Order: sequence, then C-alpha cells, then structure tokens
Amino acid sequence: MLRLAYWCAQEQYDPYTLIEFASIAEVVGFDIIAVSDHFHPWSDKGGQSGFPWIIVALIAEKTKKVEVGTAVTTPLFRYHPAIVAQAFATLAYLYPGRIFLTLGTGHSMNETPLGFKWPDFKEKVKRLEEAIEIIKLLWEKEFVTYIGNYYKLYKAKLYTKPKSKIPIYIATSNKYVARIAGKYADGILVNPRGLENYNEIIQSMEKEAKKEGRDPKKLKKLMEFKISYDVDYEKALNSTLFWASTAIPREKREKISDPRELESMVTKEEIEKIKKTWLITSDTDEIIKTLERFLKLNFDIIFIHSSSPNEKKFLSVLGRDILPWVREFYELISKPIRVAID
Repeated sequence: MLRLAYWCAQEQYDPYTLIEFASIAEVVGFDIIAVSDHFHPWSDKGGQSGFPWIIVALIAEKTKKVEVGTAVTTPLFRYHPAIVAQAFATLAYLYPGRIFLTLGTGHSMNETPLGFKWPDFKEKVKRLEEAIEIIKLLWEKEFVTYIGNYYKLYKAKLYTKPKSKIPIYIATSNKYVARIAGKYADGILVNPRGLENYNEIIQSMEKEAKKEGRDPKKLKKLMEFKISYDVDYEKALNSTLFWASTAIPREKREKISDPRELESMVTKEEIEKIKKTWLITSDTDEIIKTLERFLKLNFDIIFIHSSSPNEKKFLSVLGRDILPWVREFYELISKPIRVAID
C-alpha cells in the first residue's frame, strides 16, 4: 500500500513553522511526516538548526495519526547509538505505532563542528552497521554488553522500552550501504541522485536480505521527491538555491563544515545540478507526470520535500489536486489484470 510523506526541512524553517506545516500536511492527506536531522544547515543565509527530536515529539503531539520520524539521523559521532536508541524508544513509548527512524552515514558538516574527525567511507559504513546493531539490541534485549571496533556497551539497559516496533530505514545511494538495509533494516530511502543506480541498490539490499534469511518482499522502498512549485517559475527556481550547496561534489563539500564557505563555493554548475535533481515547475501536470514515473518504480513511500516559495499554498495544491490523483493512479496500477477466457 502506497503511503505519502511530507518532509519537514529543519535546516530551512524554524520549529514553529515546521509544526504548522506538519499539521497542515496531516489535514490535506499525508500519512507520514519526516523531519531532517542536521546540526548545521546547508546555507548560512536563512538557515535554521532546531533540534529535530524535539520537533518530532511536538509534531506527534500536535497531530493525531500520522507517523513521525527523522530523515536522516547519523548515529556515528554527535549521537552515540545508545542515545539514539533511548530517544526513539521514548518517542515510541509516548506515541506507539507512530514513530520511525531513518539512519545514514551523514555529512561532515554536522560532526566536525563538534570536534570530531571525519573518517573515510569504509569506516563510516562500519560505524553505521555497529550503530544499528546496538540500537536494535537495546530495544529488544535487557542488559547488553557489546564490544565493537568503534562502540562499546557494558551491561547497558533501556528501562523505558518502545511500546511498538520502530521501523528503521537506511538512506543511501550506495550498494554497499544498501547491504546493511538488507541485513538489519525495514527498507531503504533514495533521493533523485540515487535513481541513477536504483536497480543496483535494490538488488544489493534484497540479495543481503535473502542471505540473512529475511523476506526481501517485506522491505520498503522509499523515495525523496525534491520539488519547488510556484505559478512564477523564476520564484520557484530561486527558492531552491538555498539547497545549491548540496550539489557541490561530495569530495569537496565533505571538507567544509561552515555554511558560509559552502555558499561561497556554489557556481553555475551546482545550480544546473539543482535544476536536474529538483522538479522546479509552475505546472501541476508536470508534478503528476513525475510522480507517475516514481509509482511505476514500485516505491512504497514517497517523501515530498518542497522548497516552494509559498509552502502553505503548495500544501493546499497538494491536498486538492495531487494527493488524490496519486492514490487513484496507484490503485489503478496495483490492480491485477483479469483476462476473460471463453
């Protein structure tokens, strides 16, 4: 069954605004609310940096039935995996059946400002795997002793356990990280850049799941759909420039933690990348066509991450024109074809 998610970008909006957007999103028909998880924003100008777990709790309190969680939390340095486990266990105790957690290897810009040395890719992946093992052990077991290469627990116990299962998703566009999703998680989250090797990522996840004796059909496929909408195309385009530094090549941006420096590194090349990876449009039919393509790829959850200049207006457009169509189209393509035989 397809579910639709609204992405609350805590790097771009203050907590009050995000809670307001989330409340509207539930009313117009979204099933899930995701809150991004950054210490530093991508841009200095207009940037925000509210603590995401508090925002998750307040959104869950202000709404009635939507699922709420993060996308994406990095349990490597500034968050010890045991603290992630404790925080989300508490959330799932307070709001059972409504909390999820998305994990990933993260960005240097969120860790090095706190004095941590950013490791190479291989170490990040190993740390992520250990972190997930610790989180799941603390949720499921009593006293836990764990001796890893990077993290250690000694008779650690979460006394406040989650009242319901907490789905864990892994965000990546890399086939090696996808294996971790197949081994431990409930699904995988990709963004538009991940579509370039989407089949390889999914195959890697499903192959590892089978190896571990898990049913790959039960693993969810999630997509982050980046969009900026306005009747004035130039306004829609300008609104996405807040995110232009995300298009800086990873080998360059991973050396920078100061959003002011990231802003200064943006060139025409980054802006062109944003135009390719974001749907920047003044036409709702173009939104529908893009969503149709995602639906045909059999995604289970689509996260709509909007940088529209008038977000309230866009939420209204989504509720009135887009979300009902998405569900109707999904039902249509999901129905088995019956052939009458004389």
